[in-house]
Amino acid sequence: MPCTHLCLNADLSGFKRRSKVPGVMITQYIEHLPEGKNTPDFTRKPIPLTIQEGKLAIFKAIVTGDPEPKVTWSRAKGEMNDPQKYQNKYNPTTGEHTLEIPQVSGEEADTYKCYATNEFGKAVCTVVLNVIEGKNIFEDAGLREVKKQGEIDEKVWEILLSADKKDYERICMEYGITDFRGMLKKLGEMKREREEEQARFIKQLSNLKHIEVKAEDLAQFELDLELNDPNSRIFLYKDGVMIPYSREGNTEMKHSLRQVGKKYIFSIKNLHSEDAGLYQVDVEGVNIFSTDFKIPPVEFLVKIEEVKATEREDALFECVISQPLPHIYWIGKNIPLEAGEKYDITVSENMLIHRLLVKDCMPVDQGIYAAVAGITSCNAWLIVEGEMLIVCPITHIKSQELATFCLPVTVKSGQNASFKVTFVGREPMKIQWYKDDEELSNDVNVKLEKSPGHSRLLLSKLQRKDSGEIKVKIKNEFSTTEAYSKVIVLDKPTPPQGPLEILESSAHCIEIKWRVPKDDGGAPVTNYNLERQQVGRNTWKKIGNVPGNPPVYRDTDVDHGKRYCYRIRAITSQGISEIMETEDVILITYPGPPATPKVVSAFKDCINLSWAAPTTTGGTNVLGYNVEKRKKGSNLWSQVNPEGELIQDVVAGVQYEFRVSAVNVSGAGEPSTPTDFVSARDPKKPPGKVVDLKVTDSSYKTLTLSWNKPVEEKGMNDEAKGYFIEIRLAENPEWHRCNTNPITMTTYTVKGLRSMAMYWVRVIPMNEGGEGEPRELNNYILAMPPPVRPRFTDIKLKNFCVVRAGNSTRININFEASPWPEVTWLKDGLPVPKHITITNYEGTSQLLIPSAEHADSGIYSIIVKNLVGQETLSVEIRVADEPKPPGPVELEENVPYTVTLSWAPSPDEKRDDRLHYMVSKRDSDKMTWNTVGDHIFNNRFTVCNILPGRKYKFRVYAKNDMGMSDPAESPPWEISAKKEKFILNLPESKECNLQSPPKFLVPLKLHSAPEGYECFMTCAVRGDPAPHVTWYHNNISLNTNANYYITNTCGVCSMLILRVCPNDMGEYKVIAENPLGRAESSTMLNVRGIRFFLDIRFLSDNLK
Repeated sequence: MPCTHLCLNADLSGFKRRSKVPGVMITQYIEHLPEGKNTPDFTRKPIPLTIQEGKLAIFKAIVTGDPEPKVTWSRAKGEMNDPQKYQNKYNPTTGEHTLEIPQVSGEEADTYKCYATNEFGKAVCTVVLNVIEGKNIFEDAGLREVKKQGEIDEKVWEILLSADKKDYERICMEYGITDFRGMLKKLGEMKREREEEQARFIKQLSNLKHIEVKAEDLAQFELDLELNDPNSRIFLYKDGVMIPYSREGNTEMKHSLRQVGKKYIFSIKNLHSEDAGLYQVDVEGVNIFSTDFKIPPVEFLVKIEEVKATEREDALFECVISQPLPHIYWIGKNIPLEAGEKYDITVSENMLIHRLLVKDCMPVDQGIYAAVAGITSCNAWLIVEGEMLIVCPITHIKSQELATFCLPVTVKSGQNASFKVTFVGREPMKIQWYKDDEELSNDVNVKLEKSPGHSRLLLSKLQRKDSGEIKVKIKNEFSTTEAYSKVIVLDKPTPPQGPLEILESSAHCIEIKWRVPKDDGGAPVTNYNLERQQVGRNTWKKIGNVPGNPPVYRDTDVDHGKRYCYRIRAITSQGISEIMETEDVILITYPGPPATPKVVSAFKDCINLSWAAPTTTGGTNVLGYNVEKRKKGSNLWSQVNPEGELIQDVVAGVQYEFRVSAVNVSGAGEPSTPTDFVSARDPKKPPGKVVDLKVTDSSYKTLTLSWNKPVEEKGMNDEAKGYFIEIRLAENPEWHRCNTNPITMTTYTVKGLRSMAMYWVRVIPMNEGGEGEPRELNNYILAMPPPVRPRFTDIKLKNFCVVRAGNSTRININFEASPWPEVTWLKDGLPVPKHITITNYEGTSQLLIPSAEHADSGIYSIIVKNLVGQETLSVEIRVADEPKPPGPVELEENVPYTVTLSWAPSPDEKRDDRLHYMVSKRDSDKMTWNTVGDHIFNNRFTVCNILPGRKYKFRVYAKNDMGMSDPAESPPWEISAKKEKFILNLPESKECNLQSPPKFLVPLKLHSAPEGYECFMTCAVRGDPAPHVTWYHNNISLNTNANYYITNTCGVCSMLILRVCPNDMGEYKVIAENPLGRAESSTMLNVRGIRFFLDIRFLSDNLK
């Protein structure tokens, strides 16, 4: 029986370890490296980058390894197949590998990985690219639009927004701004908008100081800033390009930021001419400050020279520069100098000669003085000579006192420390105390005591961070003495440091190692206290203390396959540290499933497979693999390589599927996903050409193809299993493959085409035997939609529009056409005036009249034309205003019982052919205005049915599409009539007696009022004659009491108590009396806040 041949290729994962460079993970493929060889590693890894949209992003890395590693890049959320977008470069001189991404956008914001690989291993690190979206206010010089005359550059606005008002005039003159008033108006609007944006992130912004050269090689600008969120990000830009800067303590970078309370100080070191430009500070993308750094091209024609002066005389430094400057910077002994009592700084009229006068020179003034102009400088010595040498006692500390002072002072956290020094020397003497080279002054926890002959430093409530060097400096005019000591503050140690290193992990043992605390608190670590938790449980098991050196623990009380977490505390003589909780630690488990095996080749008696190693190896090396097969239609898996047995045969023509499982010391892991069914037969022939290749749809960016499968010819071509699509530009001979993996469908859409570009297209079939011959289209394809004749898509568009004079109007016309049409607007058959704006977008066109005038009335036509045809649409626009009233109205009777009105025309009649008139009348009987005529297009109208004996008035209105004018009113019109005698017979009236006794229609209601509030009681009583009403409180009349406001209006009786007090509680009664009878109504007032008892009998009687 023949044997089965099985070829296996597997990639082992190797050993993982961390690099000395933080954030770099190294995978070593083999256990023992050959002598002189090593795995790849990074000596400089890429740094995270935050950059403005549209700029060039560059990541740089330097790698080592023998053999020389190959460097590749990848990203987390996309492919990097475009070589123009992602450019990999290598500089052999510097050894730098770079990834350049030109014109970055929000789509490129992602996490990127850099791989360095050779035959012994690979190293990988990650880096993040953040992209700030939004258009940059500074365009590249080659892309700037030509500005209109008088238009102010955006850069100047940024400078003005951060400038003082006193500098406005200077900036306007410098940049040629002539419309000063207009500039101030727009600047005010921009400042209000900027302040609204800034209010989202900052509470206060003040003390803006523009950039200045502070020393020979240093420029600074500063501002006071209080943020809403202290974690808000601060960005620094130069000419619109984001530049990195360092925080306090990092002296390597060119740009740095130092924060002192609310004050932010930005510094630029190592000044060069390229450092000139506009610097901007943004908080979370909102600009808060801009300053223009100008470096004049100036040189020193005559430099300052050494000056010798006798004590108490003046010394003069003088220099000449090549360009006129109003002022330069003077520096004396590394301190900026300003004009005052000690120094006199002057400049000549031509601003070329600059002078520094040092008045009343003393020995302390001796030193190096420098003049700084722009970024150039010169310096010279000032030497002060005395007329005679006076020998005076110098300052010194007694040797015994000095020995005591130099002994370190050790205290515990929270305690105080004091230093005392006794000295001798000639007064005056200056005593200064320093801690770690920073001068101390009186503060909450620092107290300085100075007296003749000695000084004392008291430090209270010391913390561990206060440990350091203490220096005292004693100085007089003859000498300087310094003494050093130390303060050591003991405290509990900081937590141990991670990450946890696993030295051994087996089925029954874990050995872990951690790093010692960053600060041991001043005492060595004697022990570590450990606790352990099994992941998934809530309880922690106490392990106990282990020796402090080395920081290693071997845990043998573990279960196979479980995950554990450890808590570690450091113990010293000063206390116990906080907890360091480790990540999960897992024992060696079964390996994970390998990747799905791939069929490399198949024959009638042999099938070759390959697969990738599992991603998880169970904590140890993979020892081997188990390969299983299963026939199609069977449920039984059989091992291909059983131990101690021969490999079984495969039957020709039978279909099989295969799976693989990895084996380590714990055993075999989960099997992989099975392969697709593969037949045991000899390789296939490549397929033939596809049939009926055609284009089914196209647009400016996409192209959709369809085709039929190739025809199978026995012995020549086999069935196609997939297809590749390739395109190329008409002017480019190289084909570009659109899909990296073959597709099984017979249709495909090509994306990312250039609009109106010409492309050649072909389809290549493939199967297990390889790729077949390509099938090309007979002609090139234009990247454009199918030809479409222009057609307007606005069905409900009105063809007539009325616009009020002075208002703006827009007409939007939507259409569809392919290819892109030519759009033309006409007014009354002529080109539209220049003040009318036409804007065209894809599929739409807009006409805008900013401020309509009567001359803009007319018929506007849009003509949409392309290669297929053209279409025209017209809209009439009428610009009108409310008409002026007509002239005086005259009345005339031509026919009895009619009146004819005539009036002078409205002044707007000549220029508005749609203007007409409306007539209304009013008679003395109805006294209302009624319309008797409308849409009258002449200046006469006859009103009929005029009745005698009535007075008539008429009004004439002018009307148009915008409304109606004020009326023109006629004089009164009347036709006299004869009056006949009229006799009125009135019926006799009967007397009616409406008298009645008093009766309460609405009685008083119960009231409950809070103490100190008002109370309002009311009731309604009826009676004829009108009854007399009297109010009572606990049977005492209130009508004459001024503390109660009592009214009686038409039988509605009310009483108001302005402020209720406990004395107002009780019964209130109203009695109404007239000659026919008497009626009364009563209620109770409860004052909340005091206890009271209600008479139940009275309440029940009252309710009846």
